[in-house]
Amino acid sequence: MRTIFTLWAAPMAIFWGWFFLSANDMNFGYAMLSRQVHDFAFQLYGNMLGVDPAIIPGMVARTCIFDFFLLMGLWAFRRRREIAEWIRQRRQGAISEDRLSRVTEAGPTLPAE
Repeated sequence: MRTIFTLWAAPMAIFWGWFFLSANDMNFGYAMLSRQVHDFAFQLYGNMLGVDPAIIPGMVARTCIFDFFLLMGLWAFRRRREIAEWIRQRRQGAISEDRLSRVTEAGPTLPAE
């Protein structure tokens, strides 16, 4: 599962890092991070897809969110027994006496009282 998360997160980090650096023209001397390359790349993708280049970052963001929920669903499906047991323990309300007394005790008193 870690491998799947890593193989998903690494390209996302690289893309969004490039996107925000190039969109703000923080190129640090690298042509790849310049605003000209940013505009050229999205113009090229827009022409290939037949859409306005300005909507491509939003399309990619929606895809990333969808992929995130898909991976979380896969993770939850693989861990469904542990998650169900955790929920069952929460619903039983088995709170130890020590924990309950720490929460309900009066606490420190002020000197003026």
